[in-house]
Amino acid sequence: MSLAGCSTTGAVDAGAAETVASDSPVLSTSLGPVRGTTSEAGDVMIFRGVRYGASTEGMRFQEAADPEPWRAARDATEFGPDCPQRPSGDVPVFASWVNDLPQSEDCLFLNVWTRGTNDGKKRPIMVWLHGGGYVTGSGSSHGYDGTRLAQRGDVVVVTINHRLNGFGYLYLGGVSGDPKYAHAGNLGSLDAIKALEWVRDNAAAIGGDPDNVTIFGESGGAAKVSTLMAMEAADGLFDRAIAQSGSMSLAGFEPRLATALTKNIFETAGLEPGDVEGLAALPMEDYVKVLMKSRTRAAYFRPVVDGSSLTRQPFSPDATPVSADIPLLVGTNRTEMRLQAGLADPGNFSLAWDQLPEKIAGVVGDADADQIIAGMRAAHPDADASEIFFQTATFQNYRGTALRQAERKSAQNQAPVYMYRLDWETPVAGGILKSPHALDIAFVFDNVARSTSYTGTGPDQQRMADLMSEAWIAFAKTGNPNTPVLPQWPRYTQTNRATMIFDTDPEVVLDPDKAERELLQSLLSEGRSQ
Repeated sequence: MSLAGCSTTGAVDAGAAETVASDSPVLSTSLGPVRGTTSEAGDVMIFRGVRYGASTEGMRFQEAADPEPWRAARDATEFGPDCPQRPSGDVPVFASWVNDLPQSEDCLFLNVWTRGTNDGKKRPIMVWLHGGGYVTGSGSSHGYDGTRLAQRGDVVVVTINHRLNGFGYLYLGGVSGDPKYAHAGNLGSLDAIKALEWVRDNAAAIGGDPDNVTIFGESGGAAKVSTLMAMEAADGLFDRAIAQSGSMSLAGFEPRLATALTKNIFETAGLEPGDVEGLAALPMEDYVKVLMKSRTRAAYFRPVVDGSSLTRQPFSPDATPVSADIPLLVGTNRTEMRLQAGLADPGNFSLAWDQLPEKIAGVVGDADADQIIAGMRAAHPDADASEIFFQTATFQNYRGTALRQAERKSAQNQAPVYMYRLDWETPVAGGILKSPHALDIAFVFDNVARSTSYTGTGPDQQRMADLMSEAWIAFAKTGNPNTPVLPQWPRYTQTNRATMIFDTDPEVVLDPDKAERELLQSLLSEGRSQ
């Protein structure tokens, strides 16, 4: 689900520098200088639309090249274009975050918030991977503004754009042997690696520590974090990982499925499978239309286990050894699916018991819906039919995968794992959403003032931001999210299942909703990516 829209002003001029105020901060990157701006308080320097990869226009389906260096300072006061994607639906609670920008295949830009440049300080660097699955979104959402995190924790915050959908994840190995397209199924993830290489090479310039980099993301961003944890090319580029409400839920496609989807795209475009040059020559807007008409609907793409850039599933059947030494913070929100399933059908908020079997069957696939309903009613005796539906859907789509990731990562007995759950309930929409998907973003970035359409306003909102942003900063600094204002937060193991419950009065609970977990872990399949 996208948290950023697809179009306003503010694209970076990929060519010559623009004229900006001479007293604005200048960042001397390895490619050339850029001139940014400062926060309202004057204590954070902000550089938007900083190029980390060359334009992919005319290079569709190929790995991004390094940009040509430049000498004169370029403008870095506006975000770069979004990468091409289908239009996002209107989500009213996301209204505070929308930052519509033009789309372009020249979209490999990142954004930096820092309290110092080239000052010798080694601040922790936090690199954010945006949500929207692997198909929509950008690093330019107002919800991702890094000013307050940088102010609060003296950390460097970086957000990035990378290629998406059929531009970034179109597997061509089944239709073409041309080596220049060998990694077409994982270009978006390789873009993210290229951005992390930029962070490594420019860490001193942005006032950060190249040996203390945290990657973090929510929803599709958490899936991207999980994927990077399994990519050999990313090894050594980050030191900690945070997966919020996405974890391993978007496991990579196997080549057989990816090839079938690719062939359908060629057919939809009226091209012979393997006519990659023809597909690459389509105008950007026409190609997006082809994707939207195809079986993928421009919304069904994932990384591909292609045997080269991604050699195995990140957390199946066990945790990848590539990142065995990387500490992991992972968790979900208690009622994630009240957002998506509620938006898709408002009737889901008022289900009758006789409607529930059909609804549950649509969520759990081949599992026994009647057995699940009976077990969930026993686990939650005071719940109504809608609550049973939303809790089951949340476990199937989010909680279950976070648990598997934590279990398999902790089983390595190397780096620590910490588990959380956000239980605080937003008052917006009459309180019907409770603790929905993406609510955590406002608190992690300490951006409740930029998130009022989702969080509402009041002291509890800032309390939640204080609790969560401080924990995330602590984890970025040390690999341990404990802070003085939280109860002692133990590592997660399959023995204790210690989980930090984030609410206005946070608490650690051992194996929260144990009956639900045991029931659904025993009955729900892990899913397939064949």
